[in-house]
Amino acid sequence: MTGDACAAVEIAFPYAGAPDRIEVEETRLMSKRHSAKYKLDRRMGENIWGRPKSPINQRSYGPGQHGQRRKNKVSDFGLQLRAKQKLKGYYGNLTEKQFAGIYEDAAKRKGNSAEYLIGLLESRLDAIVYRAKFTPTVFSARQFVNHGHVQVNGKRVNIASYRVKNGDVVQVRERSRNMALVLEAQQLPERDVPDYIEVDTKAMTAKFIRTPTLSEVPYPVKMEPNLVVEFYAS
Repeated sequence: MTGDACAAVEIAFPYAGAPDRIEVEETRLMSKRHSAKYKLDRRMGENIWGRPKSPINQRSYGPGQHGQRRKNKVSDFGLQLRAKQKLKGYYGNLTEKQFAGIYEDAAKRKGNSAEYLIGLLESRLDAIVYRAKFTPTVFSARQFVNHGHVQVNGKRVNIASYRVKNGDVVQVRERSRNMALVLEAQQLPERDVPDYIEVDTKAMTAKFIRTPTLSEVPYPVKMEPNLVVEFYAS
């Protein structure tokens, strides 16, 4: 039986001494984020999230039996597609429909569409939770929000794609602050909270100061949103 199935049984048929709902949800969050989070690293040949345990630190070739084949010269379209896959994957492997919708919103605005694209991605609630180091990964951040562990301006929000506005305050609910993944995230040395988010670790709050530009976002690898714009515009 899988971890998720076991968790479901525990919720459906509680027994004496069974874990409470927070503990069960924490187990589910941990199992989900460990399932396939490094696939993108190996496919791209880069440590996308800057994690020390990424397999790319040992093997730089792609996954599967053909991963070590010699790479051919990549076309312009191929470069654009790769840039899109990398950026889309970085934010928890958004669906194509979700990502294309964010691009369309950025493209409608006057000015630099690439910068708007980054700003919209960084203003997602799950992205704020991840940047504030409330969770170890962007994948667990999405689940953390979906499971109702986060409030925005004092109100519970369980939609990961919720767009946080400048000045909004995101907070971890009090009963969720001692979850193991929250405590783990606080200790991670490989990333710092960016300047456009103001975090109070004692109150477990994160204030979204301003929408960042590309140069302000602490990506561990080079992101090329201009190529993403070219991909959708072609």
